[in-house]
Amino acid sequence: MSEIEFLQLLSANQGIIGKVCSIYCNQREDYEDLFQEITYHAWRGYKNFRGESKFSTWLYRIALNTAISSFRKKEPAIDLVSVLPDINLDHPVEKNEQHQQLLWAIKQLNEGERAIITLYLEEMSYQEISEIIGISENNVGVKINRIKNKLYQILSHGNR
Repeated sequence: MSEIEFLQLLSANQGIIGKVCSIYCNQREDYEDLFQEITYHAWRGYKNFRGESKFSTWLYRIALNTAISSFRKKEPAIDLVSVLPDINLDHPVEKNEQHQQLLWAIKQLNEGERAIITLYLEEMSYQEISEIIGISENNVGVKINRIKNKLYQILSHGNR
């Protein structure tokens, strides 16, 4: 397990870190700080990576745990009104706008819910989510359904 091998794996999977940072950060500086912190924790933990799971699964675990820890250390500095302008959900909206709405709604969830829905949106299997989060596959399914309902409520009631 060399530094070069780690850098190659990290380069091939850096999108994972970016996605997690996007879910947990509102400001560019926070994004960059979290990206760096996740990379640092991945490098420190790499010597313990035994290859029992895919590198991407292991990296998601590191990224989410680091993001959740970082999130708990400070109060979120989010002004919900300024995140997105009011949007009438009765009319079709552009895909980018839908993406922004979903991102906004995800940021309203607690950190555990954000972690699960992020992995779900990455089209990971319940088994993979279970391995990363550390809960049973059945519990993953239950939580995903609850999170979907919660997101629907957030988006349909325009709680912005």
